[in-house]
Amino acid sequence: MNPLTLPFRLPLLPLQAVVRLAQLIQEETERELADPARARRELEQIEQAQASGEISDQEAAVLEDEAVAKYAPVRGGTAAATHGDEG
Repeated sequence: MNPLTLPFRLPLLPLQAVVRLAQLIQEETERELADPARARRELEQIEQAQASGEISDQEAAVLEDEAVAKYAPVRGGTAAATHGDEG
């Protein structure tokens, strides 16, 4: 930091830190939501519940569709955001 601009930038440092923290939280959340292992675990749980008779075939199909729908937009959004940063 330039010593001449330090007095003017100093009051903004806490705000910049909060913004950076929010960015880090958002990145981590997107990373967790886009994790293929998470979607796979959810689908495995649905399959186990269906095999044990806890849910019907129709309910399993609906839950699987929901799980895939939750995973697909996040994955696409992450890829679009990545390409947006390059251009």
